[in-house]
Amino acid sequence: MVLKLRVEAEVRPTESREKVEAAVKRIFPTLNLELVGQRLVGEASDVGALSQFHRLLRQQAILDTARSVLLANKRGNATHFMLNKQVAFVGRISFTEGESPLGPISVSLEAPNIDLLIDYLAPKTREGKPIVEIEPQALQD
Repeated sequence: MVLKLRVEAEVRPTESREKVEAAVKRIFPTLNLELVGQRLVGEASDVGALSQFHRLLRQQAILDTARSVLLANKRGNATHFMLNKQVAFVGRISFTEGESPLGPISVSLEAPNIDLLIDYLAPKTREGKPIVEIEPQALQD
């Protein structure tokens, strides 16, 4: 599956580029980020770029929340969400609905089978545990 991941984070005047980059890299460590204007932007097309995000969702036991956010923001073959930049800096995931004081990390995902990608990242659960885990290889087909 060809996917498109795009991550953006504004570098505000009171922030250092290095700290904003560190926040993004703690969630998406393999992204190459470029400064475009006042925003750090990174793109990837392989599922491996999502592996840390995938792992953190399970480690923090927030699969149900993640699934709700991904499905609520799904439009066609894409979905998007925002992460709290300050929380990401300490290597944790916190979804945010709107603007935070330092601005969010904005994440867009696009894939021909977006439902399969959502099931991979945040599968349905029973008592907080995934009912079925999809292996990343299933997304390579």
